[in-house]
Amino acid sequence: MVRLIALMISIVLQIIAASIALRFMKLTKYRLSWILLSLSFALMAVRKFIQLFEYFRGTPSYMWQMIDEWLGVLISFMIIVGVVLIRELFYSLKKADIDRARSEKRVINAIITTEENERKRFAKDLHDGLGPLLSTVKMSLSALDKRITDQTGTEILNNTNHLVNEAINTLKDISNNLSPHILSNFGLSSALSAFVAKVNKTKAIEIDFKSNMENVRLETEKEVVVYRAACELINNSIRHSGASRIEIDLNKHEKFITLQFYDNGRGFDTSALENEDTKGMGLSNIDTRVRSVDGVFILESTPGKGTSALIKIIE
Repeated sequence: MVRLIALMISIVLQIIAASIALRFMKLTKYRLSWILLSLSFALMAVRKFIQLFEYFRGTPSYMWQMIDEWLGVLISFMIIVGVVLIRELFYSLKKADIDRARSEKRVINAIITTEENERKRFAKDLHDGLGPLLSTVKMSLSALDKRITDQTGTEILNNTNHLVNEAINTLKDISNNLSPHILSNFGLSSALSAFVAKVNKTKAIEIDFKSNMENVRLETEKEVVVYRAACELINNSIRHSGASRIEIDLNKHEKFITLQFYDNGRGFDTSALENEDTKGMGLSNIDTRVRSVDGVFILESTPGKGTSALIKIIE
């Protein structure tokens, strides 16, 4: 009786296994390896039916025993061949993952390139469009200087001149922030040094920048990614950390470029970044940009102990 129950349970389980395997055949695009494995499950169920038939028959039959044994041999052969051939399926899945990663990387690179091109175009339009207009206004004001003799008019003229100069300087800053010419002309180290100097002038925070890459140039894409990432980290510290000091080390070590960042701000719990609702877009963009050039971005922070970050890319 116990054997009968075991046979019935075994038959039910193997029929279920065969049914599931056969349903997956379409997903595997009817690959021979999966067909063989699916048929093996079905033949296992057949063997159990034969054993169930022999159980009710009472007396063993040599013919049915031989059929059962040869079915076992056939099932073993089909499983071996299926397992050997199924490697192709795993290779296809791996290749699909690699192709998808490459495709995502190409899309991200295209987005970054398009963004930088738009920044350059917009910066050029601002500089070439508004720049000459403001310069013309300044020249016109200079021409009025000799015609105005009363003190009130002179004060208004001087104030207007001051505002025009402020507008010209602001336009230059906006244009340079959109597409820093120092980055394209002199490289990453010079561009970051200029950005840090500009921030230090505001007295909002003290930044200590060190680098051994004064004369080192990288691929344009990599320079842009590291520059934008460093600027984003600095801006985050100024806006959110309450830090009074930032330390940045940009160095070249053999084939690797590393940017180490540290601020003495209030810090935060990095586990909160695992929640997509609270994950900062800035940090997410840094991670995406760095990975697009096969780099690594590591962020560490503890409440009350500041924030540190590491960016590492291949030269």
